[in-house]
Amino acid sequence: METVVTIVQVLLGLGAVLALIRAIRGPSLADRIIALDLILFLLAGAVAAQSAREGTQNFVPVLLVVSLVAFAGTVLVARFIEWRDTQ
Repeated sequence: METVVTIVQVLLGLGAVLALIRAIRGPSLADRIIALDLILFLLAGAVAAQSAREGTQNFVPVLLVVSLVAFAGTVLVARFIEWRDTQ
């Protein structure tokens, strides 16, 4: 189990690095926002993997907050992009 969690965390970290590259180089605002949203969800996955490694549920509130912030931020920016395009 320890090895699987380590592999998962490494893959999540690699995904976060690739998403960070997309956030920096993204040609549009929407690409950057999606990349930042992905980074937040990868962070939530890493926290969940760490919780599984330790065998505790102490990280559930952190998971909830990170996921809600990522979702709310994405909805807010999507509405801004939609509003900007109609102006």
